[in-house]
Amino acid sequence: MLGFGILEACVVVTLAALFLRRAPEQRPFTVTRRTPTEPAKVLGWPPNLVFAALAAAIFLCCVPMSMPQSHLVAFCSDLGISKAHGAAMLSVLLGTAFLCRQIWGLIADRIGGLQTVLVGSVTQAVTMSAFLFTQDEVGLFTVSAAFGLGFSGMIPATVLAGRELFPPSEAHWRIPTLLLWSGCGMATGGWLAGILYDHFGYYAPAFATGVAVNLLNLAIILTLVGRQHQITARAY
Repeated sequence: MLGFGILEACVVVTLAALFLRRAPEQRPFTVTRRTPTEPAKVLGWPPNLVFAALAAAIFLCCVPMSMPQSHLVAFCSDLGISKAHGAAMLSVLLGTAFLCRQIWGLIADRIGGLQTVLVGSVTQAVTMSAFLFTQDEVGLFTVSAAFGLGFSGMIPATVLAGRELFPPSEAHWRIPTLLLWSGCGMATGGWLAGILYDHFGYYAPAFATGVAVNLLNLAIILTLVGRQHQITARAY
């Protein structure tokens, strides 16, 4: 593990030195026009309010995102599916996520970060719900693959939305803060699912809670997307 960490640090630092350049200063298209005496706004609202909404959204999307990843093998064991098949199911989920993340990048290039998060949030909510109603092995393999498709683009797309909404000069603290909230959400989701399982003795309450949290994320993203559409319509 130590050797892997050293190798990773060497590769990351080398690639960063080769490819990273100072971003050009440019005004984000989402910043509301203002007079010199007015404070800058994002989507017509105070910038930190929008940023807090993004931080809450990325936290809330990661809570349900981590539940199947952390508990899928145990969930399969409860249903009488072997641990080996549960592990294979988890591999399918993560493999699908890896492949589909590239596709989400292409989608985000065309429709923007917020719109991509919206599509991903809907997909994740639907597939998370499917875990509540699927009991057979073939069905769970299918749902796992679909879940990997849904969640894989949400974190990068939320970060991209932050990059689109705020000036490059603020990226040095806004982007790491978003990723911090993302990691907190992932940790909370795995822990919360375990607590609920220990209390109820089965996974349905945990996954139902995940769906509810996902719907909160969806509500925040819908609000931001709606606001973005209003600002765009006024500009034209």
